[in-house]
Amino acid sequence: MLSFSPRTRAQLADALRRKGVDDEVAERVLSRYTEVGLIDDVAFARAWVQSRHTGRGLARRALAAELRQRGVADDTVKEAVEELDPDQEETAARELVAKRMAATRGLDPVKRTRRILGVLARKGYPSGLAYRLVREALEQEGLDDPGVPTDE
Repeated sequence: MLSFSPRTRAQLADALRRKGVDDEVAERVLSRYTEVGLIDDVAFARAWVQSRHTGRGLARRALAAELRQRGVADDTVKEAVEELDPDQEETAARELVAKRMAATRGLDPVKRTRRILGVLARKGYPSGLAYRLVREALEQEGLDDPGVPTDE
């Protein structure tokens, strides 16, 4: 498994359990792999955050959920997502809004707004940020902000 891509300790433990490897033996193997640097959940989490944020435009909340799903400890998850600069996160959200604004041009403004907010929500962006950015994008196009609440 490690020859294809980095894995978390929990992922490898699950794989060994599925293969029927005794828990005590698995623990010794995983401890040795950690000792020699073949398993490093901190490095995995940092790389995951940067890769998924850059490649998929995911926000902190979505990134944290993915890392927890892969068995990364909460402290490690928190550290990794906190390394993501809030300005970096907002820039990525703005890029997503711009891309979706272009792709939905010509649609009913309410439907358009709903779709863009949905994209941002699925990618884990806070609703206040999403509303603000969509409202700004609509204003730049000279449109009112249908469906965008004014109180964040």
